[in-house]
Amino acid sequence: MTTSQEMLARRLKLPNTNSPLTIPQIHLGLYMLPPRQTAATVTAALSAGYRGFDSAQWYNNEREAGGAIKAYLSSHPSLSRSDVFYTTKLRDNSTSYEGVRVSVAKSIDACELGYVDLFLLHSPLGGQEARLTSYRALSSFLPSGQIRALGVSNFGVRHLDELVSFIDSHNNSTPPPEFPLPLPSVNQIEIHPFNTQLPIRAACERHGLLLEAYAPLARGMRFGHPVLKEVSARYKCTEAQVLVRWSIQHGFVTLPKSARTERLVANADVGGFEISDEDMKRLDGLDEGLVTDWDPTDAP
Repeated sequence: MTTSQEMLARRLKLPNTNSPLTIPQIHLGLYMLPPRQTAATVTAALSAGYRGFDSAQWYNNEREAGGAIKAYLSSHPSLSRSDVFYTTKLRDNSTSYEGVRVSVAKSIDACELGYVDLFLLHSPLGGQEARLTSYRALSSFLPSGQIRALGVSNFGVRHLDELVSFIDSHNNSTPPPEFPLPLPSVNQIEIHPFNTQLPIRAACERHGLLLEAYAPLARGMRFGHPVLKEVSARYKCTEAQVLVRWSIQHGFVTLPKSARTERLVANADVGGFEISDEDMKRLDGLDEGLVTDWDPTDAP
């Protein structure tokens, strides 16, 4: 049996990086977590063993999240900055290269952690030129180490193909660029049994990207579904734990969200069972294209 602490310590290799990096497979998502609650929630999660945190400019809690991590590390000398993986995201893509750099620098300063482990474009919105300019601006922070890895979020198949093609053209231009662009390490999208995102998953596999699953619990919208109830009863666990386990067994980095300590702990307590192949197929078959919040994966 694998304990929740061991599950939270489990890391996956982060692809497309200049140096070997790993990422915790279970993160705490900080979406819609009010700033006034963020520090206490992050501290409780760290105490429970969480080492991955997912913030964003849009969430308005970067300063509080980073401050809580910094304070916790200061009071726990056995831990170092490299033990915690911090992600944030650029809210607005822009055709202004310098404008993006200013925005990114503010996020790096706000968290007060010295560097951001993973910085994502939050969406493909804004159009092709804005997406590509923003990605190029993000990459300019890699040589200094202020950002360790790049990624995207809510990118559809067309956006991924477009970005990979742009990177290939940039890196093979004449004369060669001083700083080649890396492929993104991850694409963070909504994935759960009720929205399995097969075409995007196939594109990520084709391009060598790791998938991060946000809203892995489908925001509770399908709790009580007969198949979920049956599977959770079979494994003597909660429906939320089934969904987290499903995500893990598919090899995703999963980002369950909760502000309640008992649920933080329970969501990670998924090492005591393994969903059978038959039950995984049943869960896979629940796909209905459920979107629990927004879906810019088809943005122009």
